[in-house]
Amino acid sequence: LNRNIKKKNQYVGFATLPNQVHRKTVKKGFTFTLMVAGETGLGKSTLINSLFLTDLYKDRKVPNAEERIGQTVDIVKHTIGIEEKGIKLWLSIVDTPGFGDAVNNTASWKHVEDYIDQQFEQYFRDESGLNRKNIKDNRVHCLLYFISPFGHGLRPIDVECMKALHEKVNIIPLLAKADSLTHAEAYSKKSKIREEIKQFGINIYQFPECESDEDEDSKRQEQILKDSIPFAVIGSNIQVESKGRKFRGRSYPWGVVEVENPIHSDFLLLRNMLVRTHMQDLKDVTRETHYENYRAQCIQSMTRMMVQERKRRWVEPGPPPTPGRRRPLPLRKMQEVLERIQEQMQQSQRGSC
Repeated sequence: LNRNIKKKNQYVGFATLPNQVHRKTVKKGFTFTLMVAGETGLGKSTLINSLFLTDLYKDRKVPNAEERIGQTVDIVKHTIGIEEKGIKLWLSIVDTPGFGDAVNNTASWKHVEDYIDQQFEQYFRDESGLNRKNIKDNRVHCLLYFISPFGHGLRPIDVECMKALHEKVNIIPLLAKADSLTHAEAYSKKSKIREEIKQFGINIYQFPECESDEDEDSKRQEQILKDSIPFAVIGSNIQVESKGRKFRGRSYPWGVVEVENPIHSDFLLLRNMLVRTHMQDLKDVTRETHYENYRAQCIQSMTRMMVQERKRRWVEPGPPPTPGRRRPLPLRKMQEVLERIQEQMQQSQRGSC
């Protein structure tokens, strides 16, 4: 009895910390930014609507063939609030209409790359500012890259685009319109695409390794995800009826395709991975890897330029500094240095392309 009383008296209470973090996080809500890229007609809009049970493209106008000849890549962002069981998610979808549709697609991915860099730059500025309480995180956490099912693997534009972006964003390749392929064709194309991704040195999103204490079912699910890349997907916003059941799918003369049937496509695998199991890991990799690489480059460039400015004695007029002490650059000058760094980084990136 005395031993039990002693144990109760030894309870401090920090075991409730996870509950405190949970309450605070739920109250604040979550944000996630998803970008989609791929040529017109691969079902990007339909898949996004199917994934999140919403309609983001009510007023969309599809350009005709003549309009697409000289079309440039646009960046269109949609933000919606989704609530499920008291959990709020602010979901931002960044679409890239016009990607890969022009006659000359040279460097058509540059608009996508610039947008990702701009979000890094804005976050870096906000993080380096005086008021850091309410920083908005608009960094792109995931890029769904749609691959056409009608070719023999990756096209040159697919290779160049993913190579230009793979160090900046988590790329998840998708094999679009899987209902146009037989099971054998889908398996063959997946194997071909995986081989080419490895051959060209493209670093797509890597699923985290399972911990040693996780159960066998979790390890099996992780292996299924790895073997399913690229996900063969189908999207539909239409309810069809078959054998007394209603479901989202597509009706063909030879039968009905169910969007959420794992035999027909990898739609469920993709949705579960994006929302239920790996959304936080995608955000963590963005913060700890992609953004940190960008931030390190900025700081290195800033340090280099500040040293050069000191050598040129580029300081505001004033009394000479005390011997042995360096006069710090004024805040305004540091801001100018930062802006010059951003310009130089953008120019060097254009030159590398």
